[in-house]
Amino acid sequence: MREREALWRAAAQLAARGGAAALATVARRRGSLPMASDAKMLVRPDGFRAGTIGGGCLEADVTGQALESVRTGRPAVVRHTLNADVAGDLGLSCGGTVELFVEPVIGGPVAASLYDAVADAIAGRRAAAVFTAIEWTDGPRKAARIEDRVLCVGDWAEIPAAPTLDRPGPPMTAHDRLFLEPILRRPRLVIFGAGHVGCEIARAAAGTDFHVVVVDDREEFANGDRLPSAEEVRVADLRRALDDLVLDGDDYVIACTRGHAMDALVVERTAASPARYVGMLGSRRKREVIWQALERAGVPRPALERVKVPIGEAIGADTPAEIGIAVLAELIRVRRSATQLAE
Repeated sequence: MREREALWRAAAQLAARGGAAALATVARRRGSLPMASDAKMLVRPDGFRAGTIGGGCLEADVTGQALESVRTGRPAVVRHTLNADVAGDLGLSCGGTVELFVEPVIGGPVAASLYDAVADAIAGRRAAAVFTAIEWTDGPRKAARIEDRVLCVGDWAEIPAAPTLDRPGPPMTAHDRLFLEPILRRPRLVIFGAGHVGCEIARAAAGTDFHVVVVDDREEFANGDRLPSAEEVRVADLRRALDDLVLDGDDYVIACTRGHAMDALVVERTAASPARYVGMLGSRRKREVIWQALERAGVPRPALERVKVPIGEAIGADTPAEIGIAVLAELIRVRRSATQLAE
């Protein structure tokens, strides 16, 4: 179970049994800070935590503020600033300002169903939006839109429309006094080829919240024993698998099959797709040979030029494990650059 899903599952379990806990979610941040823009943490009074907002003294302070919201039964927006002086005093190299929304976990079966539904959406790669009232004077108010389904806790005259966002934010709406939390689909990484390098890429990517799919036509290679971290392992003819594949802008594709012809097929069928990233394992020489053949087959040169070959950051990787790390570093850079450009 991935970290974001596990956090919402933990909230659902606590809500179902009436356990005390709080959630802290990054709302806005500015500057260099040690957390992702969608960082989230759940804490219990006994010290249990799920997720993280960066660790260190900042997390300790926010933990105290989140548990204070449990005591009062009300949410709050808290602000932390790490300027150069404070960062130096604390032994940190970062500096910036972050606002976090802290809230008690709402008890009861209705809230438990909402938390579970959000976890299901994350697991199933379905986009969702969670809305939480900033003021709980008349009791907790929380709602979630997951595709056509709406769940709510408390009285709502109208549930806001789901935002058309491709990234977190803006998180708070002044007019409605709501905290908005978009639940974005996990990016999907489709790896064609379950050889040594494909397995290492899958293993590395699974730890950074990619939904990993591995496709190979050899059952002795494409199986759960060799690929325990992949969400999907498909034993299929590559042409048939490509026929069934529908790619979106949050998809990443890697061709690392056992042969040039199969790699060429994957590139031919995905180069002009909406996928955020298409890459092929191999040398520059391999790229030129395959590109010439694909151009003769009618693949437009601009589509081929977006395909990354060789793949991976230039760290001198040699072994399959090292190549897996290098490729993951490149995927993370591409993934985060999309978010940063949108902010």
